[in-house]
Amino acid sequence: MTANTLRTFFLLAGMTALFMGIGFLLGGAAGAMLALIIAAAMNLFAWWNSSDMVLRMHGAREIGPDETHPALRQYASDVEFLARRADLPIPRVFVIESDQPNAFATGRDPSHAAVAATTGLLQRLSRTEIQGVMAHELAHVKNRDTLTMTITATLAGAIGMLANFAIFFGGNNRAGLLGSLALMIFAPMAAMVVQSAISRAREYEADRVGAEIAGDPMALAGALEKIERSARQTLNAGAERNPATAHMFIINPLNGQRMDNLFSTHPDTANRIDRLRRMAGASATVQPGPWSQRGPWG
Repeated sequence: MTANTLRTFFLLAGMTALFMGIGFLLGGAAGAMLALIIAAAMNLFAWWNSSDMVLRMHGAREIGPDETHPALRQYASDVEFLARRADLPIPRVFVIESDQPNAFATGRDPSHAAVAATTGLLQRLSRTEIQGVMAHELAHVKNRDTLTMTITATLAGAIGMLANFAIFFGGNNRAGLLGSLALMIFAPMAAMVVQSAISRAREYEADRVGAEIAGDPMALAGALEKIERSARQTLNAGAERNPATAHMFIINPLNGQRMDNLFSTHPDTANRIDRLRRMAGASATVQPGPWSQRGPWG
């Protein structure tokens, strides 16, 4: 078990304990048990439906075998090659109509995974940079981060909902009126801190594994730099409508968060690029990728 996996386990356990603790303050032992049952039911629903839900939210279109656009066919073909290289089942491949360059992966397990890239990503990045990005997304699939991030997002939302209920119960719970007010304010903040910590840890690990899959850490580093710069200037309408999915993207689609702070769902891009550059320097740790083309897609 890696340090990141162990850290994620403890953070998820802490978030579950927080959820049960709110239930206990609202209704004692019965409230804690009810909170646990609700959390389990919500996570089961998210586990089964998360992939299709997220893809629909962003208007993603699946690239099928009858696709006629050459760049989209090449994109799907490269994802298939990378999946085989990573020893993964071939995921469903989607494209999202958005000028903002970005991408994400979703799905409850590697056998039910999907990856999606925006048209902005396919238009603005070189082929090797796109391959680096998709290798990063496949790393999330390989590490089963797609399920982890779905669970954390579901629990964070449930904690916020349960904390808001506290104010309606007022003095009729163990926390009392002032305690209920504090609960309503600080519980969602605590959940956000935990969710953000998990997200940042997962992004660093996906950068590392993705660079190994593609065999070119600098391709991913270059892609991150371009995406970060473009994302700040380009609106992602789907992400703005569904901000709860922002943590799934390779770069924060809502932007405005440059620092690697407690509430950021993504690490500072400069830190990520620096790690990839150091990884590229230790060339013995990665196997060369099969691509040399760096020109734009036609």
